[in-house]
Amino acid sequence: MSSVPTDSLSKEQQDELLCTYAALILHDDGAEINTQTMSDLIKASGCTVEAYWPMLMCKMISNVGMDELLKMGGGGGGGGGGEAAAAPAAAADAGGDAGGKGGKKAAKKEEVEEEEEAMDFDLFG
Repeated sequence: MSSVPTDSLSKEQQDELLCTYAALILHDDGAEINTQTMSDLIKASGCTVEAYWPMLMCKMISNVGMDELLKMGGGGGGGGGGEAAAAPAAAADAGGDAGGKGGKKAAKKEEVEEEEEAMDFDLFG
């Protein structure tokens, strides 16, 4: 959510984000994280949240623990996994053959196929 402008978030998302930031600030400061301290911090920042948000957040923190929640991390950043699976195949095509000649033949055949694909391309047809 950090790459999204806060004015484009829904009210629920803004409330959750405010409670998350309040919990992080309280944890970093070494203060007790409870409904009252979280609500006071949110109010001091000039913001408001629905009354149930601090209560839900504090209950989750007390059940799981702030340190464990921080270790869990967020849900973002999962887009790069597909490329790793293709890497072993690319390494084999690039000359990973122990015999030597098989890798050159495969590379030459692939090059010829790429040339044929390039010739079959027709922009207007």
